[in-house]
Amino acid sequence: MGIVFKQSLSNMVITYIGFAIGAINTLFLYARFLTDTYYGLVGVILATSAILMPVLALGVPNTMIKFFSGYEDKKAQDIFLGFMLVLPLLLIIPIGAYSYLANEAIGSFIGQRNIIVQDYVWHIFLIALAMSYFEIFYSWSRIHMRSVFGNFMKEIFTRAGVMLLLFGVYTEYISIDLFLKALVGLYLMRTLIMMLYAFGLRKPSLRFEIPANVRSLLTYSFLIILGGSTAVVLLEVDKFMINQFIEIEKVAYYTVAVFIATVISVPSRAMHQITYPMTAALLNQNDKTGLQVLYHKSSLTLQIISGLIFILILLNLGDLYLLLPENYRGGFNIVLLIGLAKLFDAMLGNNNAILYNSDHYRAILFLGVLLAICTILFNWYLIPRIGIEGAALATFMAIFIYNLLKLIYVKYTLDLQPFTMDSFKVIFLIVLICALFFALQFPFHPLLNIALKSLLVTAMYVGLLYRFKISEDVFGVLSKYLGSKK
Repeated sequence: MGIVFKQSLSNMVITYIGFAIGAINTLFLYARFLTDTYYGLVGVILATSAILMPVLALGVPNTMIKFFSGYEDKKAQDIFLGFMLVLPLLLIIPIGAYSYLANEAIGSFIGQRNIIVQDYVWHIFLIALAMSYFEIFYSWSRIHMRSVFGNFMKEIFTRAGVMLLLFGVYTEYISIDLFLKALVGLYLMRTLIMMLYAFGLRKPSLRFEIPANVRSLLTYSFLIILGGSTAVVLLEVDKFMINQFIEIEKVAYYTVAVFIATVISVPSRAMHQITYPMTAALLNQNDKTGLQVLYHKSSLTLQIISGLIFILILLNLGDLYLLLPENYRGGFNIVLLIGLAKLFDAMLGNNNAILYNSDHYRAILFLGVLLAICTILFNWYLIPRIGIEGAALATFMAIFIYNLLKLIYVKYTLDLQPFTMDSFKVIFLIVLICALFFALQFPFHPLLNIALKSLLVTAMYVGLLYRFKISEDVFGVLSKYLGSKK
């Protein structure tokens, strides 16, 4: 697990830089440089593209990671990789043709509550296309154990580009319409750069051949569309459905609250870049002992790091909202619900990687269908009744049910579970610190209040982790800075 922690650290630094840029964009620039309506429109376009992306990718990013390590000779690997590049075209071409021919009908459907959305069908398709092939080229680099550049492109490149575009709008150098077109171009450019990098690691074979295990590849790819889409759907369908039921401005307010809570997932996103291929390799080697160790340690490490972020967000939320325009305040319950869902995600460690890369991947199909239905029904019922807090509650319930079912399934089928006694110690520590510091409020500027409270909370949290040696990996890292060798 030491190597996982070290490699994940590089990705986590990049991811947090990306999230810092994203925070500036989401919390300040979008909210001040665009009207609420256009901010909501951007949210709908990106959310709808994210929902469509796994379908266009046809499960290929997961398929590459699961099957690549099973090929022993270079020729078989080249055939496999070449096939993976063209497989998504089976859906991209017909969906693209339909989007072009039925543009008006599709626009009328997604714009039935907010008419402004109906002119952006093609923007949605092109961004989804760019997202799908980006993930394919990213997986191409990850199977060669090169994840840092792809993580940079995923987390920093697009956000930095959006920041420049927003300043262009603010200075009136570009119009809102040009901003939206440039946003499409930015995602397409990112994909092109990622393709060049991936092919620099390993050139694709120019001769197209069908792999010998094509039936297994196709079965896995088609089934994983729904399973692999579930995580995206759980977090993005709420924005799409808010647009269908209430004013598009609410999407902007909801996006800000969800972004704040999503920071909790950054450590998971960073660690999964390396644990996914490692989990696939352990499963292909039938190393159950190594898999259990990875399951335990990935869960505990993520729980500790994500737990601290959850505490800091929750305890500083009041001061953070004072820094935002008044319309964007008042989302405490949204942040709490989404934050708890993301913390539960973190506690499952590499559970997703185990399911996606084991012979039980078909379970993802059934769980995915079940949860997609539940998510849509929850949102359909709750959004019209309690607005954007209903969307947050729907997302929380869906993610909780989904994670609980995955946890039970892995335990039942593989006799693996992520928790140890240290897991419960961390839960107690999170509750204790929240209870101790929740009422603490300094009478200074919000930024100074956030800094002071964060220092106090972090010092106590880290100090207790170190004192009781709750995690070997975390203790080892802390020991380098606190002087202990034991």
